[in-house]
Amino acid sequence: MLAMTSAQRFLAACSCKPVDRTPVWMMRQAGRYLPEYRAVRERTDFLTLCKSPQLAAEVSLQPIRRFEMDACIVFSDILIPVEAMGAPVAFTDAGPKLERPVRDMADVDALRVPRAEDAPYVLDTLRLLRSELGGETALVGFAGAPFTLASYLVEGGGSKTFASLKRLMYAEPATLHALLAKLAETIAQYCVDQVEAGAQAIQLFDTWAGDLTPRAYEHFALPYQRSIIARIKSCGVPAILFVNGSSGVLELMAQSGADVLSLDWRIDLGVARERIGNGCALQGNVDPTVLLSVPHAVKAEAAAALRSAGPSGHILNLGHGVLPATPLECVRAFIEAPLSA
Repeated sequence: MLAMTSAQRFLAACSCKPVDRTPVWMMRQAGRYLPEYRAVRERTDFLTLCKSPQLAAEVSLQPIRRFEMDACIVFSDILIPVEAMGAPVAFTDAGPKLERPVRDMADVDALRVPRAEDAPYVLDTLRLLRSELGGETALVGFAGAPFTLASYLVEGGGSKTFASLKRLMYAEPATLHALLAKLAETIAQYCVDQVEAGAQAIQLFDTWAGDLTPRAYEHFALPYQRSIIARIKSCGVPAILFVNGSSGVLELMAQSGADVLSLDWRIDLGVARERIGNGCALQGNVDPTVLLSVPHAVKAEAAAALRSAGPSGHILNLGHGVLPATPLECVRAFIEAPLSA
């Protein structure tokens, strides 16, 4: 097979088409493990960085320049559109904090469905990136899925138990559905706007939906994933769905319509393929803590994932975001793994 560009390789894998080698990138690949990213952060805070297209484009490109991944994901945060809905977000060392949690229908009604001009930063960043990449490297946009965004809105930040969210889910399901519907409308348009700005694929992060029972996932996550993914695919680009803790809801994930299912490290990729068939591609799923070790261990784990997934319909990635303490030589070992497969 003739050599492919990174963009051709990535997009072909999303469609389960033959590739010259397995494409590779990492979730959260622009971040604190990079000294050049830390240098930028010394001059600006996180939210300002997200809202500064020139800076956001620069940090998005840093891992591509250093490691030549097959995909460049725009630097932003899943809560940016939530802020545009009228829910102020503060980013602290302990994580995001929302000063006015959503707890009843009046709080849901107070949220608005924003327009593109209410939060243009990500779209401007995508335009800069598409021009800079010149079609050689795939450009990936992203958004948070409704259930995961609702978890932050209801809890007022991150949570280990999701107690307030689950109380609302079981005690006042109509209120939660109203919130999820408004989020779905917002995120669907946000994804369409990203495609129009240059994104060639969209990854939908429903990170915390894996904390649901299968029955709750079917009612409170899946319908909203489906509606957003349908809008993404109507734009002619692939949709990638990520759920952390996905093994318990894998078959339901496959019903979302996503072109690619991005899986965490708790399930073997070969087993996942047996369970869901060949209707979509798989992405993942090396444990990110492996990259805290040594290059030869990283190469071994990446090779195991490549063997398990097979030669097509697979994008090598981590099972979650790269960790800040990750050594650069281990990142390089991971990115170069498909070259020796």
